Amino acid sequence: MSLDTLITRNLLDIGTPEAPESACALVLMGGGARTAYQAGVLKTVAAMLAASGPDVRSFPFRWLFGTSAGALNASYLAGRAGQGLDALPELAAFWSGLRSDLVYRLDAPGWVRANRVVAGLTLARQVKRHRALLDTLPLVDTLHQAIDLPGVERALEQGHIDVLGISASSYTTGEHWTFCQTRPDHPVQPWHRPGRRATFQPVTIEHLMASSAIPFLFPAVPLWVEGHKEHFGDGSMRQLSPLSPAIHFGARRVLVLGVGQPQRSGLSARISDEPTAGTIAGHAMASVFHDTLQSDVEQVQRVSETLARLPPELAAALPYRPVNVLALQPSFSLDELARKHIGALPASTRNTLTGLGALDTGRGAAGSAAALASYLLFEPDFIHALMELGEHDAWRRKDELLAFFRAPQPVDSAVAVP
Repeated sequence: MSLDTLITRNLLDIGTPEAPESACALVLMGGGARTAYQAGVLKTVAAMLAASGPDVRSFPFRWLFGTSAGALNASYLAGRAGQGLDALPELAAFWSGLRSDLVYRLDAPGWVRANRVVAGLTLARQVKRHRALLDTLPLVDTLHQAIDLPGVERALEQGHIDVLGISASSYTTGEHWTFCQTRPDHPVQPWHRPGRRATFQPVTIEHLMASSAIPFLFPAVPLWVEGHKEHFGDGSMRQLSPLSPAIHFGARRVLVLGVGQPQRSGLSARISDEPTAGTIAGHAMASVFHDTLQSDVEQVQRVSETLARLPPELAAALPYRPVNVLALQPSFSLDELARKHIGALPASTRNTLTGLGALDTGRGAAGSAAALASYLLFEPDFIHALMELGEHDAWRRKDELLAFFRAPQPVDSAVAVP
C-alpha cells in the first residue's frame, strides 16, 4: 500500500459516497493448497460472531478481494453472501471435499520415478499437451460446480456485497490486473498505476483459472482486456500492493488472510549441500508467493497512526481517513506441516517429481520437497491440518478479531491493528 493509493483515491474520489465505518473488506492471499488455512480462520470467525449475539447473522464483508487460490475462496463466499454468516463455514466444507484429482491431473506410469530421463520425457509430453506440467481441466469442472456465479450477481444486486475483485498477472504486458465485478451504477472507476491496473467486468471461471495459474505447473489463461487478448498467470506474481483495491473502494477496515511462510530455517538443507532440483523448485514457489503483505500492512499502519495523532479538528478537515487492518498468517511452518503428508500426493505426481529430482526427500532436502508439495497437496489430511491451524490461530487472536468486528472507535483514536 503506497501513499499514492491513499492520497490519489481520497483526492480524486471526493464525490464518492463514504462507506460506513462498520463496513469490512476481506483480502485473501494465494498459495495453492495452503489456502485451505483461510477456510479454518473464517469458519472460526463465523463461530465467534454467531456467539457474540443472536442478531449477528448478516454477511460480515462488504468487499471481497482474492489472489490465486484466495480468489477461489473470495468467489465462493461472494456467491453465497446472501446466506449471511452461514457462508463462512460452507467454505470449510468445500475444502473438506477437495482431492488433488479434482484440481489437476498428471498422466505418468508408476516406474517413471526410476529414471530422470523418463521423468523428463513424461513432463515434456505433458507440457506439449497442456502447456504446463499439470492438466487443470479437473479444476475447471470443480469450479463450475462449486462457484455460484449467478449468486455473485444476486449478492451485488441485493446489496449483500459491493464488489468482488480477482487479481491476475499478465504474461503479455507484465502488468498486474484486478478484475472487479460490481453494480453498474457503482461510483468507483477503473484505475491505472505503474505496473498495476483495474478493470470492471463480470468475474468468470476463466478469471479464476487465470488468477490461480501457478507458473510452470498450471497453464496460462487468455482473457480479454480493453478490446484485446492477453495471457494471464497467477495473481501472486508482481503483486506490489495487495491492500490497494480495498482502499480504492473506500474500505476503512480490512481483514487480510495470508498463507506466508513464518519460518523455513529448520527445513533447509545443510549449508554444505549443493541445492537439489527440489531445493530450487521449492525456493522458486516460495518466491512466487512471497507477497508484500507485511510491508503493505505496516505502511497502512504508519499512515493511520499518523492521522490518529492529529488534532481532531485538523483530522476532520483532511480528505484522508485511518484504515484499520488486521492481518492473520500461519503461526506454524506450512512446509513442516506438508512434510508429514508428502506421501499423500497422487502417485503419478509424486513419482514423476521424484524421478525428476524435484521431490527429493533425502540429502537434507526434505524441507524443499515439502515446500513444493505444500502447493499441490489437495488431500484430506493436509487440508484438515491446515484448517485446524487456521482455527487455532483465529481462536488465539479472538479478542483482536471481536474488537475488529465491533463498532469502530472514534477517528481520533482509531489505529491500524498489526
